Amino acid sequence: MLDRRELFRLTIGALALRCASTDPTRLRARPSNPTSIAPAGLYELQLGRPTLLYVPEKPSGAFMLMLHGATQTPQRMLVRLKDAADALGVTIVAPKSAGITRDAIRGQFGTDVAFIDGALRAAFAQSNVDRKRIALAGFSDGATYALALGRANGDLFTHVIAFSPGFLIPIDRVGSPRIFISHGTRDPILPIDDASRPILRDLRRENLSVTFREFDGEHWIPPKVAHAAFEWFRR
Repeated sequence: MLDRRELFRLTIGALALRCASTDPTRLRARPSNPTSIAPAGLYELQLGRPTLLYVPEKPSGAFMLMLHGATQTPQRMLVRLKDAADALGVTIVAPKSAGITRDAIRGQFGTDVAFIDGALRAAFAQSNVDRKRIALAGFSDGATYALALGRANGDLFTHVIAFSPGFLIPIDRVGSPRIFISHGTRDPILPIDDASRPILRDLRRENLSVTFREFDGEHWIPPKVAHAAFEWFRR
């Protein structure tokens, strides 16, 4: 027969599980023993929506979920980041958004989170993953989304990389991932004074560790900034 203490523990556990299962920002995928290891190369995962898995020649166990910007594609992001991934042995999975941008940028979290969860499961099943080095990265709208989803899933993502984000989406934070933000000082699309500088202030108010890198440029990811972000992630 359960005593009151044990009954209380089980009740709280059940309530926590129920709340987690109904939170639209929560991801369930977790690294485990892979069923098979994908050799070095670029693969398209058969998930019903374009999703790329890139495995470098010498994978280190570091793993990154990469989210493209509005109107962009996973291929475009990998072109920008492939050299940094190769240099530092980072495996990348890059899923396509359902629309021209992701759900919560203009509405609520929903189908994109569910698809990302499936993409992570598929990628984890083929990758050796260091649980201490799992990053969520994004560019532009993808960076805005990464800052939200990464803060909501800090028990999965150890690092969040935001290249030129626009704003902070309110979420219930779980954990305290480390954060890297970069932004061009001449960005005409998401001006730095309206975007990353206020974001930096608000994240530090959340007592999060944030590395902030400004560069003289517009709305893009300079190769030097990409390498700096990947090196920060690997440290």
